Amino acid sequence: MFGLKNSLPASPPEGPTTAPADALLCSEVVFDRRNRIAGHLLRMRSADFAAQAPAPLQVGHDQQLLALLSGEEQPEHGGFFFLPLSSASLALPTVDRLAGRKIMLLVQLADSASSPELLPRIEQLQALGLQIGLYRQPRHAAFGELVAASDCGALDIAGHPPETIRDFSAAYRAIEKSRPNALFAANIDHLDELQLCRQWHFDYFHGRFAELPPPPEREHSGADPHKMQLLHLLRLVQSDAANSEIAIALKHDPLLAFRILRYLNSPALGLSGRIDNMEQALLLLGRQRLFRWLSVLLFSVREPQFGDWLLVESALTRGRLMELLGRDSHPGIAGDTLFLAGIFSCLDRLLRRPLPEILADMPLPEAVAEALLHGRGVLAALLRTAIAGDSFDLQRLESAAHAAGLAPHSVNRAFLAATAWASEVTEHWE
Repeated sequence: MFGLKNSLPASPPEGPTTAPADALLCSEVVFDRRNRIAGHLLRMRSADFAAQAPAPLQVGHDQQLLALLSGEEQPEHGGFFFLPLSSASLALPTVDRLAGRKIMLLVQLADSASSPELLPRIEQLQALGLQIGLYRQPRHAAFGELVAASDCGALDIAGHPPETIRDFSAAYRAIEKSRPNALFAANIDHLDELQLCRQWHFDYFHGRFAELPPPPEREHSGADPHKMQLLHLLRLVQSDAANSEIAIALKHDPLLAFRILRYLNSPALGLSGRIDNMEQALLLLGRQRLFRWLSVLLFSVREPQFGDWLLVESALTRGRLMELLGRDSHPGIAGDTLFLAGIFSCLDRLLRRPLPEILADMPLPEAVAEALLHGRGVLAALLRTAIAGDSFDLQRLESAAHAAGLAPHSVNRAFLAATAWASEVTEHWE
């Protein structure tokens, strides 16, 4: 679900379509020119359609996606979302309810689309605060006039040769208009394509390039000493160590102490008072709450590569997803416990060590340890659902959600909220 697979279509459907009742939300990372996560491309897919891969993914299911984003339980903040839609769907009333959200609509022109009909609607949506991106369709009669009114020009990189990428960038940036020009590159499969898009001034980058393995020197590099110190600190916080012992441990790594305190005072946590030292943090947050936020900080990466950001997204989204889904399905289990089960499920990938070895001397709640190390216990089915989201295997996700007693609509709402939350948390990292 958080992978970066399949391509957008060469042409859109004629009208808005409704996804099957069991369609599931797919969230795909979009990067900016700083190689950081700019936002997420959202779309709906069903398990039956997923079985047809590698067939290109169709724009559609617009009604269900828009209903999910405009519903009463939408995330209040956090996250910039890109929504591929057919131009025929712009007339849906649910689009207006997206006003005030950080959203860019990536529009594919339907065959019947006309400038006199679409231009006023685009301007109306822009007045509501929505951004409008337009996919390159130079043979469409309305494209020339509508592209001048757009906020962003979008191109499916996988479907075009390098000279088209160059020419589209130059032509779009040359358009005289009052709105800023941005460029969105979809379906970038290789790093050389990414470099070409960066060279030609694209602003947003989406595609499978982020899934490529790290260079050998990074893959086999030693463990980050800051992360080892954080693990030691986590063990102390979770055990019966005195507050003074924890403070002494931090004195061995002043930079780590600085990063922890800066993070604990970031707007993402919403604390009412300022925390100036770790002993104060223990008093204000409590050990379990502090353990949770130190676990989050464990996944912060200095000078991250694309794969690092995907791992961060995976860990934070899993943790928050476990917490959200477990509120109803496991009301007797604390939210922090659910969160830790999700985020710690990625520790082996983060530290490149077997999970049992990492957790050998880590005091964890029994339910968390059983789910992580043995795949059993009360949290196992819920954790399998969260993990299945990474695979982009919707049949696997559908099966896991069913085994956990979860309905697709509840999974979709939780994934959307978890994605928005993860974006907000990482926004305040260095």
